[in-house]
Parts: sequence; structure tokens; C-alpha cells
Amino acid sequence: MTGVDMRVNLCGVTFKNPVIAASGTFAFGEPFGDFYDISKLGGISLKALTKEPRIGNRPPRIAETASGIINSVGLQNPGMDAFLKDHIPRLEQLDTVTIANIAGSKIDDYVAVIEKLNDTAVDMFELNISCPNVKQGGQTFGTEPKNAYEITKKAKKAAEKPLVVKLTPNAADIAAVAKAAEDAGADAVSLINTITAMAVDVKTRRPVLGNVVGGLSGPAVKPVALRMVYEVYKAVDIPVIGMGGITRGTDAAEFMLAGAAAVMVGTYNLSEPMGSLMVLNELRAFAEREKIDKITALTGALKTGEETI
Repeated sequence: MTGVDMRVNLCGVTFKNPVIAASGTFAFGEPFGDFYDISKLGGISLKALTKEPRIGNRPPRIAETASGIINSVGLQNPGMDAFLKDHIPRLEQLDTVTIANIAGSKIDDYVAVIEKLNDTAVDMFELNISCPNVKQGGQTFGTEPKNAYEITKKAKKAAEKPLVVKLTPNAADIAAVAKAAEDAGADAVSLINTITAMAVDVKTRRPVLGNVVGGLSGPAVKPVALRMVYEVYKAVDIPVIGMGGITRGTDAAEFMLAGAAAVMVGTYNLSEPMGSLMVLNELRAFAEREKIDKITALTGALKTGEETI
């Protein structure tokens, strides 16, 4: 037994520890249950859900790059009806926090999914505002504060559970977008989502991905993610969930020092199926070595001169 109190509270929801499996690389948890008891994690953020089923983008969908991957999966998912029928019953048996990641092409799509999930065992919602808004010519919801405010406001009105807004790093000023989400009623923010990127095959002279561009994730984005978590933490008063290239317990500690109340592990789960659990165990061991009584003491404890942030 460890002497470290690993519990964190986000928006009134108690997590047994601050390590959450990120949306998009953990499916609905099923594949990873063959490797370990995923209830040991603080929580899991489910694969993005849309109102109707989505087949996703044309392949190839993933390209390896230095210290990361570029993906263009395209939010492939079974849709709400299949999710409620095939996945909710199993998720209800998990002893961990479940977060539904919500996506759509217009605001009404997001609201419809939230309304259907209000009466389920899902504990929280994570609003994926990196999606293109078809009503505004494909402009991403999360790149402008005004758009982020509008979608968050309507989602919050529909939600009967805490609402986390997942921020895109492709905004000109991510702190301003975070503040807009907070002003609209967001209970927390999570960041970063993937960075727009591409890969080229010089032999075929074609893009590697079928969709030409995709989202970069993995250790390559960690320095950018840390900087953005730090900026957002200083800009808002709601909890910040940090992610971006976490592969070690000390990576998680870095994000918490920069202001994160909890962290999400994403791409690492693809190369190491036990990745999230390993990060958790390493974070706990780090806290023990540092003689930290409560893991929450790390949040915002970064020393940037004469005082902490």
C-alpha cells in the first residue's frame, strides 16, 4: 500500500487517481481489458461518439513519424444507438469514471448525443470542438473564442453531467478559447488535441494518408502541449486536464506542475497496451520518492521565479 493519496476531484466527480485513458486510442475500453483491469485507472474517455454511425476517412489512416504518429481516422464510431445497446451495459460494470467524448458536424448533433446520454451511467461529457462546423463552411468550432462559446453554451444547457471542453492546439490563442469555454459554463477543459500535420511518400510522390492531412500526436507534441497547458491554467479558474505525448510518470508530473489537475494518456496506448497503467504506477512511485502526501499538491506547483504559477 502506498502512503500517497492519489485521489483528485474534478467538477464534483472523484477520480481514484489522476490518470485517464484519452479518447481515440482506447476505444470503449474493451481491447485493453485483456491486458489489465482498467478499473485501476482514474477514468477512461471513450472513443468519440456521433449521433449517426461514421465509417471514418479512407485509408491509410495512420502514418508513423519521428516520435509520434499522424492519424486521420475520421471519428469512426458505431453511432449512438449501437453504443447504447452494445457498450453501455459493460461500462456500467466498471469501477472507474467514464467520460463520453462528443463530436458532430453542427451544434444540434452535439446536443442530441448529450441528451441521449444524460440518463446513462456515463459520469461526464468531453466536448470535442476540433470538429468542422458544416454550417460555417467547415470552420473548426474550437479555433475561435466566439464559436467555442456558442457550442459550449448550448451543450452545457443540455448536459445534466459535468462538461469538459477539449481544446484544439490549432487555435491562434488557445487561452482565449479556454476562457470563452469557461465563460459559457464549461466545468473543465482538456488539452491538447492533435496538431494538424501531414506526411509525404517521396517514392510515390503522394501523401501517406488517404485524407492527405491528419493530426499529430505522441512525444513529438509534448513540449507544445506543456506550454499550452501552462497558458490555459493561468487563464481560467476551472480544472485543466493535460495531455500530449505522455509516456512516463514523470511526464504526467510535468503536466501537473504546469497546472493540470489530471492527465490523459493517448498515443502511448497504441504502442504499449499497458501504457496508461504504467504511467499511473510510475507517477505513484515518483510521488513516494518525493514524499508527496497528496498528488493534488503537484498541480500548479511549477516554480517560475520567485513564486509558483
